[in-house]
Amino acid sequence: MYKTKLFKLSFVAALFAISFNGTAQINTPAPSPAGSVSATVGLTEIEINYARPQMKGRTIFGDGDVLVPNGQLWRAGANAGTTVKFSDDVKVAGQDLAAGEYLFLATPGASEWEVVFYTDISLGGNVAAYDDSKAALKAKVKSSKLTETVGTLTYNISDISENSENANIQLAWEKTAVNVPIQVSFDEAVMKAIAENTVVNPRNLMTAARYYYTADKDLDQALAWVNTYLATGDNSTQFWNVHLKAQILAKQGNKKEAIKVAKESMAAAKAFEAGDFGYIKRNEDLIASLK
Repeated sequence: MYKTKLFKLSFVAALFAISFNGTAQINTPAPSPAGSVSATVGLTEIEINYARPQMKGRTIFGDGDVLVPNGQLWRAGANAGTTVKFSDDVKVAGQDLAAGEYLFLATPGASEWEVVFYTDISLGGNVAAYDDSKAALKAKVKSSKLTETVGTLTYNISDISENSENANIQLAWEKTAVNVPIQVSFDEAVMKAIAENTVVNPRNLMTAARYYYTADKDLDQALAWVNTYLATGDNSTQFWNVHLKAQILAKQGNKKEAIKVAKESMAAAKAFEAGDFGYIKRNEDLIASLK
């Protein structure tokens, strides 16, 4: 009888343990926590997902007794490696790369690294199973030395150019940084959208005009779009749009007319009860630059 009761108690305890384990768990900090970074460059979304190992007193890059030896293919992170996703076709170090998600691998060197955008994400961190035929793109990039130590592997999308066409995917760890140049293209998509949407919604004329002004395209067309829009309704009171007209005139070299229009924009900004949003100074600065 005693043995039977003991068996039943043990059985119930086992069931309780199984039930408890199935519903409760203990969370502790991961040795290499998850990290991600994303940015829009031009119209292209770039997203990087990776695991972030720490130095923990180790020497990371170089030759000899290091964590990631020169000349050895590396998963460029920890755990399942690092992935990079592009929403549009891009150029990487001058080479074409189709839109999509890739495993990012790297082979460090003393002053130059080889980076790989790999099509088979399921490879994860198992670089021993690397198949060169699945490399969508390989490129050589220079590494540089940092003045301060980066204790945890860090990725960034940096150095976005003023024209939004160029950026770098940056890897930094220990005292080493590697920049992988990325170039995006958006002019064709913007021009198509202008052709389609300025007809549907006249407000898009201002967006089109601003793009032409910024991209140094046909300024006569940009000015025509602004004039068409300002001629409708009470849009002449929209001093921010009038200011764009002044900017276009200034870029065309028509200083006299640009100053006149800038003064109109400034007067409207001063009269706007909700505030001038900085356009009084913008117009003052534009006028000063034309004298």
